[in-house]
Amino acid sequence: MITPNHKAPLTFATIEPDVGLRAAMAKPRADLIAEITASQLKGRGGAGFPTGVKWNLAAAAQADVKYVICNADEGEPGTFKDRVILTDHADLVFEGMTIGGYAVGSKTGILYLRGEYTYLRPHLDAVLAARRKKGLLGVNVAGKQGFEFDIEIRMGSGAYICGEETALIESLEGCRGEPRNRPPFPVDTGLNGKPSIVNNVETFAWATCILVKGSAWFKAIGTQRSTGLKIFSVSGDCKLPGIYEFPMGITVNKMLEAVGGADAKAVQIGGASGHCVPASEFGRAIAFEDVSTGGSIIVFGHQRDMLAVAKNFLEFFVEESCGQCTPCRDGNPKLLEGVEMLEHGRCSMRYLNELSSLGETMQVASKCGLGQSAPNAFLSIIKHFKDEVMGRTQGAAH
Repeated sequence: MITPNHKAPLTFATIEPDVGLRAAMAKPRADLIAEITASQLKGRGGAGFPTGVKWNLAAAAQADVKYVICNADEGEPGTFKDRVILTDHADLVFEGMTIGGYAVGSKTGILYLRGEYTYLRPHLDAVLAARRKKGLLGVNVAGKQGFEFDIEIRMGSGAYICGEETALIESLEGCRGEPRNRPPFPVDTGLNGKPSIVNNVETFAWATCILVKGSAWFKAIGTQRSTGLKIFSVSGDCKLPGIYEFPMGITVNKMLEAVGGADAKAVQIGGASGHCVPASEFGRAIAFEDVSTGGSIIVFGHQRDMLAVAKNFLEFFVEESCGQCTPCRDGNPKLLEGVEMLEHGRCSMRYLNELSSLGETMQVASKCGLGQSAPNAFLSIIKHFKDEVMGRTQGAAH
């Protein structure tokens, strides 16, 4: 487990508790959703789906029961920002879930907590108990007559695939964590067949901030297509690994300057399922329209063997694939086998090209987003570090 030795000041620390919730209660549901929509907040777990659109679809769904689910199954390698948010700002997250419950017409919130974060459970239970005591959960929440909402914590079991929202829902229903076919989508047919919104820990916290500071404040930060601030988990070969808050659209160069990694060889943005950005592309923006991420930033120094990096990520995916679909189940072991052949100089250029084609097929043919992103690191390393890789192909000059 990574313990950050640097923690930049976060906007979350400046938010007065429960101001956002009371502001939400003062609005009609439609106006509340309109405020979130106007901010252009997108999911901070990595997928980047517009939060306002998701909430509006769930609110419009006709059902007697609806669910608000917080995805705290933070399993992406190199990501630890949700752990810090839950440790230091759990009230903001639970407040955001309550705001979401009011927006969509739900009485039930569930925080799905990563199995490895079991030690956080007593702390989170205590925060929930305090909120109930203050009248911020339960019946007539925050004095709003007729609004009933409460939150329970459910534990995951360490399965990476359960970070995918439909696999998470399957797990909540007591089934094996496997992605569902879509459509239908969770906003129509989610937990127990009822409309459900599934948002990341950070997304709910920002929703609270938006209700406090307004959508115009959030929209004024970042880029036109990627508004607001983002929390990043930074690790690897840099002087100041830890938790950072940057505006969306920050360049890789600017980020590296802040974390003491300006002489990096490459940066893995988005964890194992993300993209490996070489030094020649450090001018690119960290944003949904360029290089997107759920928050993981792994810095690689010049001493790192990039083929070893690719192997490490592929070993992870071979272990964590749920095995439901053929492209991911069989494709990842084949890519790993190819990397091991490269290590021993037994992979021809022709076979390397075939492996790249396989990775591209996996990106479009795998059932879920996690399977589709599994070959990303391999493909980007093959593309950007050809000199390191080609020197190990069969018949290459040494």
